[in-house]
Amino acid sequence: MSDLFDRPPPARAAAGAASAATAETGYTARDIEVLEGLEPVRRRPGMFIGGTDDRALHHLVAELLDNAMDEAVAGHANRIELALDADQTVTVRDNGRGIPIDPHPKFPDRSALEVILTTLHSGGKFGGKVYHTAGGLHGVGVSVVNALAAELVVEVARNKQLHGQTFVRGRPTGPLAVLGAAANRRGTTVSFKPDPEIFGAGVRFRAEILHRMARSKAYLFRGVEIRWSCDAALAQAGKVPEREVFHFPNGLEDFLRATLAERAVLTEEFFAGQAPLADVGAQLEWAIAWPEDEEPFAAWYCNTVPTPLGGTHESGLRTGLLKAFKAHGERLGQAKRMAAVTADDLLGGASIMLSLYLPNPQFQGQTKDRLVSREAAKPVESVIRDRFELWLGANAASGRALLDHVVTRAEERVARRKSKDDVARKTATRKLRLPGKLADCSTEGRAGTEIFLVEGDSAGGSAKQARNRDSQAILPLRGKILNAASASVDKLQANRELADLVTALGCGVGKGCRADDLRYDKVVIMTDADVDGAHIAALLLTFFYREMRPLVDRGHVYLAQPPLYRLAAGGAIAYARDDADRLRLLETKPFKGKTVEVSRFKGLGEMDPKQLRETTMDPKTRRLLRIGVDDVARAGTELRINELMGRKPELRLAFIQENANLVTEALDV
Repeated sequence: MSDLFDRPPPARAAAGAASAATAETGYTARDIEVLEGLEPVRRRPGMFIGGTDDRALHHLVAELLDNAMDEAVAGHANRIELALDADQTVTVRDNGRGIPIDPHPKFPDRSALEVILTTLHSGGKFGGKVYHTAGGLHGVGVSVVNALAAELVVEVARNKQLHGQTFVRGRPTGPLAVLGAAANRRGTTVSFKPDPEIFGAGVRFRAEILHRMARSKAYLFRGVEIRWSCDAALAQAGKVPEREVFHFPNGLEDFLRATLAERAVLTEEFFAGQAPLADVGAQLEWAIAWPEDEEPFAAWYCNTVPTPLGGTHESGLRTGLLKAFKAHGERLGQAKRMAAVTADDLLGGASIMLSLYLPNPQFQGQTKDRLVSREAAKPVESVIRDRFELWLGANAASGRALLDHVVTRAEERVARRKSKDDVARKTATRKLRLPGKLADCSTEGRAGTEIFLVEGDSAGGSAKQARNRDSQAILPLRGKILNAASASVDKLQANRELADLVTALGCGVGKGCRADDLRYDKVVIMTDADVDGAHIAALLLTFFYREMRPLVDRGHVYLAQPPLYRLAAGGAIAYARDDADRLRLLETKPFKGKTVEVSRFKGLGEMDPKQLRETTMDPKTRRLLRIGVDDVARAGTELRINELMGRKPELRLAFIQENANLVTEALDV
């Protein structure tokens, strides 16, 4: 049977010798490219820095800062400088040992500095002798920056001499040169400008991002001082100081206290500290507080590199905290109440910062979004468990307050989970205790009925007067509801506005949601036609998608389209949904060339009932958008909701940075 593999496919066999000439131009060894040096980086930058967008551009600076911080963590530097010039040149300087400048043993005709700058996977962090822990691990950081820079200049002060070399798009313009004496100077200075051929002319460094980057590095290592400087115009545009010095003697705890300065916290003492992880040669630092408003945030780091998606160090911390908390509760005779407590009950509303220094860590990808080193979890868990038990015992009042708070959260979560399936639908003919602020419709059957969810009592009053009482119900909601993508389950269940909404709809929530039990045909979200209204609509849509998915899947959820403007000229009146619609209407026959009175509605409550009925509620004249998700888009929808509405603000920041250039007009604020 082996001869079957030796014969050409039938179609080609038929062509025979006639195709011999064509074969000469087919797929041959000449088509195989071997990319050398830094050419792979310039051809495929996304493989190394995740793309060529705004986030990727700033990642170049992070690579240089990581190298400088590695010198500081290793004990060889205590000062780092980050500067942004008007021409978009970024400079990172440290007072560490300086990149070696002697000839490289493997490449004797080149200095070690040139090898590092022009060769991927070269550096002093592979063997673990020069750097015990490091954020730059793959030997591609500074070489990638060099490859993607229009020009890069490096200066090294070693042995009382200053050496320098210049590169253009990754290639040296000449050999390493001695620039002069440097008796009182040491360390490395790297200055570069990004290559517009790679990033485009419109992608520019933003002072506020670099300023925040410098500040975060300073609090991650309490032994370092970071000096920030920036061009005056760029600083003003980014609303940051032109010059600032960052130094946090108490590290993460200093930063967390400054961040929560104006927010009340449940425990006066923060659970903060640092400890060695002797088994793996690592060092751990943490700071945790419990704000009373339960608006959480978490920041995870390994070797000063942010890991926004967490990882094994996060898992170790969560497990250690929960075990210590349960053990403490059991010692106080609360074993039965402790049985229901989960890590989410304990940390659902907490502010957490964790920094781990680990030899040879493993990250997920070059952008290092997640730590995947398995050896980190158990040591972190062990240290956190021991220290948290000691903290709870030493701070009796704080420990008691935290215990009562967390146990109450757990009990409410369990109780509501048991009762949520009991929220039965009010059938068309059955009486149910409905929310007092609901203005229900009078039709007994569901067919043709609608419920409008409106923001505030003012809009609710106008809507109640504008509605068709037979088929249209009105439920006013007060302010912005909770974010279902980030709030804890028990917090959602305890929220009065959402409880009223669930009761009014009568179909249950979560796994118990049954679209057949919905009391209305249409659920219409009717909010103001401005930014606040869009925010409230987004929160409601997130709630329906997460907690009442069957209603979305069955096409019961709609968005009303109220107007933002009223146009009047003579006897002609028209309503515009937004600025683009207003400009379009001004060019139509009733208004073009005339003096047009344009009034902007501040909200639905400002519209009189007749206007609201004609523009937004009357089925004959209104415009509704039905909300739905097809099977193809479902995975992308879940990811986008997690990105924009989830608990990780850094993902929202990344989205804004990546899409800011798409904004063509000023925000309506």
